[in-house]
Amino acid sequence: MENKTNILMQRYDFGRLLGQGNFAKVYYGRNLASGQSVAIKVIDKEKILKVGLINQTKREISVMGLVKHPNILQLYEVMATKTKIYFVLEYAKGGELFNKVAKGRLKEDIARKYFQQLITAVDFCHSRGVYHRDLKPENLLLDENGNLKVSDFGLSALAESKRQDGLLHTTCGTPAYVAPEVISRKGYDGVKADIWSCGVILFVLLAGYLPFHDSNLMEMYKKISKAEYKCPNWFPPEVRKLLSRILDPNPYTRISIAKIMENPWFRKGLDCRHLRASTEDKQKNPVNADTVIDPNECCGSPSTETKLDMAKPITFNAFDIISLSTGFDLSGLFVSSDQKEEVQFISKNSASSILTKVEEIARCLRLKVMKKEGGAMKLEGLNECRSGTLCIDVEIFEITSSFHLVEVRKSSGDTLDYLKMFQQHLKPALTEIVWAWQGEQQD
Repeated sequence: MENKTNILMQRYDFGRLLGQGNFAKVYYGRNLASGQSVAIKVIDKEKILKVGLINQTKREISVMGLVKHPNILQLYEVMATKTKIYFVLEYAKGGELFNKVAKGRLKEDIARKYFQQLITAVDFCHSRGVYHRDLKPENLLLDENGNLKVSDFGLSALAESKRQDGLLHTTCGTPAYVAPEVISRKGYDGVKADIWSCGVILFVLLAGYLPFHDSNLMEMYKKISKAEYKCPNWFPPEVRKLLSRILDPNPYTRISIAKIMENPWFRKGLDCRHLRASTEDKQKNPVNADTVIDPNECCGSPSTETKLDMAKPITFNAFDIISLSTGFDLSGLFVSSDQKEEVQFISKNSASSILTKVEEIARCLRLKVMKKEGGAMKLEGLNECRSGTLCIDVEIFEITSSFHLVEVRKSSGDTLDYLKMFQQHLKPALTEIVWAWQGEQQD
C-alpha cells in the first residue's frame, strides 16, 4: 500500500492510495475547507498523450459534467498542472459492488435494490444522451449507506458519437458483460447495449457467477450471441422471465428501460424519488476539458505531438481479435487457409520492421508499394491481369506492444493469380517474421 500526505492546490489533502490503473492512481482525500471526504484521481498527462487517450479523457470530463444523479458518482471539480490531471470525485466508502458478489450471491431483496438503482441511473444517463458501455460490478461503487454509484465513464459515448446510420461503432467494454451486437462490429444502439449489460449484472447479483462464461473467449462469445445461459433453481419465475426479455440477443426485440420499470418484480419496494431525472444536470461552472488537457503544455512542442508516424499501427482490442478470429470464419468449412483471399498472422516484430520486410518482398516480386497511414500499405502489380490490376492490402494492428496482427488481403485483380503469388512467394517469404498464422494450431 502506497501512502502519501500532500496538499493539492491549497484545497485538498490526500493520503492513502485507494487503487490504481495503467494511467491513473486514486487517493483518499479531504476538502480542507469543509472536511468532506473525497476521492482524487490523478492522471499522468504524458502517459495519456503517448497512448492517444486525450480525447477519451476529455470525453470522460464532459460526460461526468452532464450526469449528476444520486446513483452516479459525482465529479466535484477537475484541476490540472503541466504534468497531472486531478479529478476530485465523490468518495464511495463502501468500495466496489464486485467485492460483495465475490463473497457469494446476494439476497433477492438486496440484489433488487441495487438493480433498481442501476436502472434508474442508466436511464438518467440515456436521457442526457450518454451511453456508459462498460457496465459491470467493478464499475458500480457503494457509498457509506450502501447506495449504488455508477462510476468510470472512460469508455462512455455521447449521442453525437453516432454515425449517419444512428448507431455507435466503437467496440469496447468487458467481454462477459457486452451485448452480442457490440462484438459483431456492425453498429449498435448504445441504449440497448447498456440494457444487456444491466441484465448480466442482475444475473451475477442473484447467482454469484456469470451467465456466459468459458475459458475459451470464442466459445463464450458463441454463448453470448445465442443467449445460451441457464438460471439456477433458486431464481424466482418472474426473474427468469425478466432476464429472458433483457438478455434477448436481438436488440430490436430486447426490453426497454421503461418496460423494465413497469415490471412487477422490479417495482417491489422501489424508492420512487430517484425515478425522475435530476434537474441539476449540469455543473454551475462546467469544466472546459480543452483547458484542462492542453497537449502543448508538456511532452514537447506542438510539432512533435502532431507528427504522423506512418508505421504506427491501429490499436487492437479483444473484440477486434474475436471478430477476426477464424473461430467465427465459416469459410473455413469450405476452403483451406491457403485458398482464402484474406489471411492474418501474428508477429513479434515491430510495425516498422514488418513494413520494411513487406517492402523488401514487394520489390522482389516487382510490385509497386504505396504507403498509407496507420501501419498500412498497398501492393500493386505492374501488369494488367485477367480481372484487372492485382492489388494486395497489408494492414498492421497492435494487439500489445510486443505482438502485432498483420492482415493480408486481395483488394482487386484475379483471385487465381493472387493465390498463386501468395502460396508460392508471399507466404514463404513472410515466414521469418511470422510467429503464428491465424487458424493454424500452435503450441
